[in-house]
Amino acid sequence: MDSAHGYDDLREDRDPTAGGVGECQTPIDQDERRMHVRAYNHWVSLLRGRAYPAIEDLEPESIADFGPHSVLLDFSAGVEDPAIQFIGRALRDECGMDQSVVRIADVPSRSLLSRLTDHYHQIIAGRSPIGFEAEFVGTRGHATLYRGILMPFSSDSQTIDFIYGVINWKELAAVDHQAALDAELSAALRGPRHDPVPGAVWADGPGAAAREADDEDGPAPTTLDDRLAAARDSAAAARAAHLRSHAALYRALGRAHDVALAAIRDPDRLATLLAEAGIVAQARAPMTAIAKLVFGTDHDKTRLTEVATVLAWAQRHGIGDGALSHALERVEGGIKGLVAEERALRRPDPVPEAGPRPLAERAPLAEIALDSGLDEGAPVVLLGRATASGIVVVGTIGDDAKLTQQVLRRLS
Repeated sequence: MDSAHGYDDLREDRDPTAGGVGECQTPIDQDERRMHVRAYNHWVSLLRGRAYPAIEDLEPESIADFGPHSVLLDFSAGVEDPAIQFIGRALRDECGMDQSVVRIADVPSRSLLSRLTDHYHQIIAGRSPIGFEAEFVGTRGHATLYRGILMPFSSDSQTIDFIYGVINWKELAAVDHQAALDAELSAALRGPRHDPVPGAVWADGPGAAAREADDEDGPAPTTLDDRLAAARDSAAAARAAHLRSHAALYRALGRAHDVALAAIRDPDRLATLLAEAGIVAQARAPMTAIAKLVFGTDHDKTRLTEVATVLAWAQRHGIGDGALSHALERVEGGIKGLVAEERALRRPDPVPEAGPRPLAERAPLAEIALDSGLDEGAPVVLLGRATASGIVVVGTIGDDAKLTQQVLRRLS
């Protein structure tokens, strides 16, 4: 049976994708779990101090990551039979649904979508996101493992009148197919071992975690498309970690830099990818387009600016392929120090303040026959009093250079 649990504890340093009581024994893999963490993080980013995110801030059709696996329910006309405002393409195709499915009542009872919509009453009662994971037999007769999350939205920041759900799934192998796979695996394990030659690096030395992560991925991607796919995976992992993990973030930035280098070698393909993503490149900030392409246009704008700044720093320093993540580990002050350094370089030099025009170059207003006791050309400040016919001089100051400069600046 299905199990549900709240997502209120995602702010803690624990596995945010942990299932509830009674979940099935076959686990959802890590990538599928990450999708729901990314969906929850997106929901949190839209809160902005409100009880619930505003529905006008949600654009599921523009979310390339989990939008195709999502559905948007509209309760503004009542909770008994809510309208379906949006169904992602992947979810619609999996359930074999056409455009006639417009309300909850239209959803087939044994479809994957029904496993998501069956939980909407729990969100209204609990008034917070809920996650669930279970296994069921779908309309094709195949056992299907699924994991979903439902998140509340509001049109007035107080009432839950919309619910956004994201679901991921995988069909399990049939019993006879699984038996055949198990037999092949057992045969392979009985064969001779071919242990790799140990590498000539310290296993626990600097950058070991990054090397291990790179080794798991196999050969480094070379084409722009392959690098973009790898960079997006790493960016999603960093976002799922709330950017708390330096290793995940540095790796994502390193792969984004690899994308930027590949884009320089293949500008035509870059232009095509940007056009497909609806991203307009700006000549004054070319790395911002790369940042959006990798991390997504829905990513926090401040974070996108920081990513673009890091990529610009890497380009300015001539960082090579696959070397940025290690270079970031050695930067004094980390990413914050790097961003501050780049911004200082971009800041225009202050324009020197123009001094007051020299006293000797100023045109005289009047000449007074008065013995000041000073050398000819020496500055003197006169103190006067206005009268009906002019100005009466009552005193002179000729030994205060600071006062003279202040008067000249005021005259300027």
